Amino acid sequence: MDAAGILMLLCALEVVAAGAVNPCCYWPCQNKGVCVNVGQEGYECDCSHTGYYGENCTLSYFWTSVHTFLKPRPAFSHYLLTHYKWLWNVVNKISFITDNMMRLVLTARSSLIPSPPTYNSEYHYLTWEGYANVTYFTRLLPPVPKDCPTPAGTQGFKIRPNVTELAQEFLLRRTFIPDPQGTNMMFAFFAQHFTHQFFRTDFNRGPGFTKALGHGVDLNHVYGQSLEQQYHLRLFKDGKLKFQVVNGEVYPPSVKESPIKMKYPSTVPVEKQLAVGHNLFGLVPGLLMYATLWLREHNRVCDILKEEHPTWSDEQLFQTTRLILIGETIKIVIEEYVQHLSGYHFKMKFDPELLFKEQFQYRNRIALEFGHLYHWHPLMPDSFKVQDREYKYEDFLFKPDILLDFGVDTLLESFTKQRAGRIGGGRNINGAILNVAISVIEHGRQLRLQPFNKYRKWFGLTPYTSFQELTGETEIAAKLEKLYGHIDAMELYPALLLETPYQDGIFGESIVEMGAPFSLKGLMGNPICSPYYWKPSTFGGQTGFDIVNTATLQKLVCLNTKRCPAVALKVPDNGSSKSEGEREQTKMEF
Repeated sequence: MDAAGILMLLCALEVVAAGAVNPCCYWPCQNKGVCVNVGQEGYECDCSHTGYYGENCTLSYFWTSVHTFLKPRPAFSHYLLTHYKWLWNVVNKISFITDNMMRLVLTARSSLIPSPPTYNSEYHYLTWEGYANVTYFTRLLPPVPKDCPTPAGTQGFKIRPNVTELAQEFLLRRTFIPDPQGTNMMFAFFAQHFTHQFFRTDFNRGPGFTKALGHGVDLNHVYGQSLEQQYHLRLFKDGKLKFQVVNGEVYPPSVKESPIKMKYPSTVPVEKQLAVGHNLFGLVPGLLMYATLWLREHNRVCDILKEEHPTWSDEQLFQTTRLILIGETIKIVIEEYVQHLSGYHFKMKFDPELLFKEQFQYRNRIALEFGHLYHWHPLMPDSFKVQDREYKYEDFLFKPDILLDFGVDTLLESFTKQRAGRIGGGRNINGAILNVAISVIEHGRQLRLQPFNKYRKWFGLTPYTSFQELTGETEIAAKLEKLYGHIDAMELYPALLLETPYQDGIFGESIVEMGAPFSLKGLMGNPICSPYYWKPSTFGGQTGFDIVNTATLQKLVCLNTKRCPAVALKVPDNGSSKSEGEREQTKMEF
C-alpha cells in the first residue's frame, strides 16, 4: 500500500472508531474496489474483478503486477504517438501492424467504459434502474453519498467557491488564445453539430436526464428526435427530406413548410426560420451549414439508391439512406475528427471487422461525465469571420440570413481558415458564453460528481498531488488552493479546463485519456458496426456500402456544393489542401 492508501485507511479506521462519518466518504477502497457500509460503523471493500485483493484492494495479484509494470504511462504513449513522424509514415503503410494497433486502441479504450451501464444520478449503488432507465444519462462513478461531511467526501471545505466568481477568475477570456494545433471553426461547428444528437439534456426533469434516448449516433439532429418531427421533415417521395431552393441551391425547408417547433426569436421572419432535426440549430449559421450539407447528402444518396432499386418504396429508401449516413458520420468522426483531436501520427482507421473476434458489446449509453467533459466553449472566437465580414456574437446568433446570403461554399471556406481557441489551460471562454460554463459547474454540484482525482484514478492516471502540478504554474494554483483547500476536492469540469495542455496541444492529458474511451466505445458500439449489420445488404448493396467505406469530409463537401471548396478540421498550411483539380476529380469519381 502506498502512503496515500495508508493515510486513507488510518483516517477511515479513525472515523469508524468515532462513529461520526460514513467511512465510505473517505474512499478507502482503491483500484476500482467498491465500498459497502457494514453494520452501524463499518465498511468493506469489494475487490471483485479488479485484479487486487486485501482489506482496501491494495494488494495486487501476480499478473496484475506484471501488467502494471509493462503497461506504458499514458504520457509516454502520447509522446510516442505524437512524435517520430517519419517512423509512423512507415508504420501506417503496413496494414498488418496498423490493423493490430487499431484493434488494441479500440479494445483498450473501450474496456474502460462499463458495459452494461452501471450508475445513474439517483443512486450511489447499483440498481436495475441504473441499467434499464434510459431516460437518465448513465454515470461512470456514482454520486458522492449525501451524508459525507464535504461535497468531495471528506477533503476540502464544506462550502465550495462561488460558481460565478470561480468562472470569472479562472475561465473567462482575457485575450483570445488560439489553439496551437491549428483547430479551426469547421472543427468547432462540427463538434457542436455532431455531439448535440446525444448530448440533449432534459432540463425539465433535471441535469441527470436526457432527451436523446438513442444514446449514440442515430442522426436525430438530422431526422428529428421523434417520429412526429421526422414526418414533418420528410418529403415522402423517393425517400427524400423536404427542402427549398434559394439562389439556385438546396437548403432546409422553412418552418412554414415543416412545422417543427424551432427556437428562433420573434425578430427572425418565419420564412427565414429553417427547420432541421435539432430545434436549437438556428442558433448559429455554422450549425445550419452542416445541417444543409447532410440534408443534401441524404437526398443525393436517395437518388443513387432509387436508380439501383427502382422497385423500393419511399420508406425503404429513407431508412437505408439513414443507415448509410450514420456510417459516413462514424467514419469521418474516427478518421478525421478524432484523428485531429489526438494529434497522433498513427493513422486511425474505421473498420468494424477488427472487433468481430473480440468480446465487444454493441450497445451504448451516454455518460453524464462525457457530456461535462465535452463543453468545449473555449473553441469559440471573439468574432466570426465570413469572407470579408466580421460578426460579433450579437450579430451572428440566430442569423440564418448569413447562410442564405453567402451560401454554403463561402461559409465552408471561411470557417476552414479561421482558427479556433485552445480548450485547455484556462481563461479562454468568451464572456458572451461564460454562462454556459457556470451552468456546467452548477449541474456538477447538483449531481454530486466525484472529485477530479477520482476520475483520474479510474482512467489509470496518476492523481495530482497539488494544484501547481495540475495547472503548471503558481499564481492560479495558489488561488485554487485557497478556494478548495485540497487538490482532492477539485471539481471535474474546472479541473479539465485548467489542466496544463500538452505541448502544442489543444488540451491536457485528462481530456485525451477520459474522452477517447467514451468516444470510441460510443462510435464502435453502434449497431451498424456489429456483424449482423456490417455488410453490403444493410446499406442497399455494394454501392451503398462503398459510400460508407469511402466517406471523407472533403467528399461530403465536394459532392454537395457547386465549387467544391477545400475543407479540413484545421487551418490550411502549405501543401495541406487539395488542389482544385484533385477536388474536381473527387467529384467526378462519385
